[in-house]
Amino acid sequence: MNKFRQLLSASMQVFSLTVLALFMAASHADVVMLDRIIAIVDDDVVMQSELDTRRQSIEQQVRSAGQKMPPADVLNEQIIERLVVESLQIQMADRAGVKISDEELNDAMKGIAQQNEMSLASFRVAVENDGISFADMREQIRKEIKISRVQQGIMRRRIKINEQELRNFLESDLGSVVTADEYRLGHILLPVPDDANADQIGKVRDQSNSLLESLNAGADFQTTAIQQSAGQNALEGGDLGWRKAAQLPTMFSDVAPEMAVGELRGPIKSGSGYHIIKLFEKKGAKVEGQVEQTEVRHVLIQSSEIRTQQEARELAESLREEVVGGRDFEEIAKLQSDDPGSALSGGDLGWNRAGTFVPEFEKKITESTLRRSH
Repeated sequence: MNKFRQLLSASMQVFSLTVLALFMAASHADVVMLDRIIAIVDDDVVMQSELDTRRQSIEQQVRSAGQKMPPADVLNEQIIERLVVESLQIQMADRAGVKISDEELNDAMKGIAQQNEMSLASFRVAVENDGISFADMREQIRKEIKISRVQQGIMRRRIKINEQELRNFLESDLGSVVTADEYRLGHILLPVPDDANADQIGKVRDQSNSLLESLNAGADFQTTAIQQSAGQNALEGGDLGWRKAAQLPTMFSDVAPEMAVGELRGPIKSGSGYHIIKLFEKKGAKVEGQVEQTEVRHVLIQSSEIRTQQEARELAESLREEVVGGRDFEEIAKLQSDDPGSALSGGDLGWNRAGTFVPEFEKKITESTLRRSH
């Protein structure tokens, strides 16, 4: 027994020395900061890592666009403000039960890849080659969809526009401006000196005619603009960006509506010299007649781990009877609907064209519309 106690005592001494050694080693180790909180937002926090990740993404976008970065302190302040607002909106979405499924998120990621003319796999490679975590980007897209759902629910509750108000707006001067076509023009200016004589003016005119012939023969417009134009947008290849006709100089707005995409016009004489323009792109916002739409509300009842498909159907039928009996539809949607996005607005899905929903849903909408019309 005494021998056992001696062995136990010796073991405890060795254990104590080991713990002491580890403690002394830890006390001399360097402390490494893994992350830190930079803002507290109600029940959430904004971390330094989130700021760093978002700044890295923005810096990459700015560099790709060839633009100048704002000062670091200004950029950080803007990003933190955006992260705080996003956190508030995400918390609102979570309280409302808004959830984005992996399938829905995958569809969104595929859509972004297609916009960049890539497959999802090649898009992922491109993103990671730019030093951006694909997982972080995916999570950011999930948050943005959540935020969008919350904003849609809030706006649907607050904004109500009747047909007469819409018609009045479209017939107003502002409505005409908003719905006007937009043009993306390229511009080359060959300047004429203020004190130029007839011979000098003639030489510039001949030069502009020669340049126009070269462009019609296939010379690259943007390269030519960079090399020869004296216009303010020469370094951008003469690109004036998207503008409505009212935002263009009169001498351009008079001809732009008549031009086809890719067409050249000029030389156009002005007090500053001779101009050659090219219509790069055109997009229309004009209203082309009336489009029939239907305003729809719904209550979604889903089966789950605790509710069988039969039970879901019985609940849906029970709720329908309550609506027929006079209970407020919006109240039922807010309390019972499994679609958190529309539940926030009493089941309101807004105004939608035919073909927006799945065929079974469309069929019920059509049947309901026909009953009301009769």
